[in-house]
Amino acid sequence: MAKDKQFVTEITPQSEDFSRWYIDVIKKADLMDYSPVRGCIVFKPEGYEIWEHIQEEMNRRLKATGHRNAYFPVFIPESFFQKEKDHIEGFNPELPWVTEAGGDVLEERLAVRPTSETMFGHMYSKWIQSYRDLPVLINQWANVVRWEKRTLPFIRTTEFLWQEGHTAHENETEAREETMRMLENYRDFVETYLAIPVITGQKTPSERFAGAVDTYSIEAMMKDGRAVQAATSHYLGTKFATAFDIQYLSRDNVLEYVHTTSWGSTTRLIGSLIMVHGDDRGLALPPKVAPTQVIMIPIGPPKTREAVIGRTDELFKDLKDAGIRVRVDDRADVTPGWKFNEYEMRGVPVRLELGPRDMENGVCVLVSRITGEKKIIQQENLVAEVNAMLEQVHNEMFERALKFREDHFYSVDTLAEMKDSMEEQRGFALAGWCGSEECESKVKEETGAGSRNIPFEPAVKKDTCICCGKPAAHTVVFAKAY
Repeated sequence: MAKDKQFVTEITPQSEDFSRWYIDVIKKADLMDYSPVRGCIVFKPEGYEIWEHIQEEMNRRLKATGHRNAYFPVFIPESFFQKEKDHIEGFNPELPWVTEAGGDVLEERLAVRPTSETMFGHMYSKWIQSYRDLPVLINQWANVVRWEKRTLPFIRTTEFLWQEGHTAHENETEAREETMRMLENYRDFVETYLAIPVITGQKTPSERFAGAVDTYSIEAMMKDGRAVQAATSHYLGTKFATAFDIQYLSRDNVLEYVHTTSWGSTTRLIGSLIMVHGDDRGLALPPKVAPTQVIMIPIGPPKTREAVIGRTDELFKDLKDAGIRVRVDDRADVTPGWKFNEYEMRGVPVRLELGPRDMENGVCVLVSRITGEKKIIQQENLVAEVNAMLEQVHNEMFERALKFREDHFYSVDTLAEMKDSMEEQRGFALAGWCGSEECESKVKEETGAGSRNIPFEPAVKKDTCICCGKPAAHTVVFAKAY
């Protein structure tokens, strides 16, 4: 029992060491384990199921907008990368190469997929002949490899899982509409499904995706004040179409290049929701992606145990039949109090307690992971009450995350102010920027904060550049980032 109690309670406080807290939580909650390969992790069932629920909802949204899933090879010929100069320059430091196979040296090196614009481009050049073939709306669920120097489970790993969409359109207008449609889809998904508030905007040229004309992102604030880029959407123009000769016969019977987009989100979302919602008790999982939404714990002395478990099983069936992800912990070798702590640490949104007196009164107790609120409910109203509390937990999680962001979002006008802000406080800074890469680089060099994006709706519009004092071309969110 002493060992079990230690397992539940030994989590480093966030205020003491946030990075250590993060590792403690994901290990003790059994989400992952380290693989023998540097920078790679094993997704354990408890962690992978979160990704499955993300996939399920994302797929529903993608298919509702006409997108279909396909799969493309993990190996990409080196010559494909050479066709788009910016693309190869942007990814070359991160590329792992296959040079031998079956004991023979390959005639051409093969990259292990870092992203698939080039492979999609090659195949689209074969599949697209006429305007009648457009638009092409394809998504891929896959793994990718980028040889990261610094890694952190879920947030930044050598191999990670993601979805990447690649579309082709007749003209710029349609392609840009797709780019923004998918950006909005990500914003809505992350806020309404993961309960994470985000800032939507355009990346600066230095932060633009390699080979894109324009890149847009949603940025989330973690509880240590750092930023995570939660998803991106790119308008690629005709750059990849020209490189891979993706032409179509237009309505005017003229050969034209397609306009393409790409967009994606990754298992970084799992790390983000842990860092946004977790606390010193452990995980706090958004109900819509929690592997277990309700944990049922029967309580009582041995003489009533059989009857209480019998009624628990009946209520379990009611919840399960209603589509609620529910589990029962009826172990007799650990105390109810230990179970309460364990499932709080694992982030289960709602706990249901049932004892002999509750059975007599036809009630049970629901407890919120977020507020700790205990609510006595009639068993006959169980499904409705549980659904209401799950919704309440989600809303409370979003509001708490939004308040934390508001409390750690600063408007600054000088480099000295930003430097003080980054050294003394954690969070984001809103500042003016003249548009020069020199000033953007100097801000990062002096403060450690890089540009996250140019928000579409800044709280305050800045007039002067934080670095050089010249008129500001943009209002930018700056932050330290993962």
